[in-house]
Amino acid sequence: MQKSTTIKLHQRYVQRLRKIIGVSAVVALAIVVLHLAHTHALEPLRAQVEGMGVWAPLGIVALRGVSILLPALPSTAYSLLAGALLGFEAGLITIFITDLVFCQIAFLVAKRFGQKPVRALVGEKASTRIESFNQSQIEGNPFFLTGLLMTGLFDFVSYAAGLGGTKWKIFTPALIISVALSDPPIVALGAGVFSGGKLMLGLALLGVFALALVAGLVKKYQRKTT
Repeated sequence: MQKSTTIKLHQRYVQRLRKIIGVSAVVALAIVVLHLAHTHALEPLRAQVEGMGVWAPLGIVALRGVSILLPALPSTAYSLLAGALLGFEAGLITIFITDLVFCQIAFLVAKRFGQKPVRALVGEKASTRIESFNQSQIEGNPFFLTGLLMTGLFDFVSYAAGLGGTKWKIFTPALIISVALSDPPIVALGAGVFSGGKLMLGLALLGVFALALVAGLVKKYQRKTT
């Protein structure tokens, strides 16, 4: 019995150690990649972006918008990209408008046309995840809805809210508040990392940490109410 307990404790220790090593390796690799990008690739790319004028923000709008309507595609990367290439202010405006417009589109498509077109648009796997949200939680608790929209699942939540019949007057304020709170840290992170702004980078990291706490609280609340 004691030997079995010792083996289990050893296995847990090894698993934790692997996680720590894995996270450390990813962070170290990210730092190296970001440094190389900043040193060798970013400045020429920024010069090209400036020469593109309004087409650069429109390109990011298109990419981010498609990633919202097709939730299988990553979307956070475009917030970082907007901050890196456009700077904090222009990048934030670009992402803020994009999220408001395309999350509204996802919500209204689901609300107006129902489950079948959504399933055809996003695919079977994403559709199953959308349908897994507890609609009574979303409809009956605007604060929880806002918290969900602040997480990386905001695109799924937009579809889920529409499918479940959430009223537009409830969804829209929650969307505006969530976007206003969740977009700045990610865009600032991209701008801070690539511009070398220590203050902006520090504030961005604090914001990202706060978003992680919100995501954790949302998941905890979901588990308690399901």
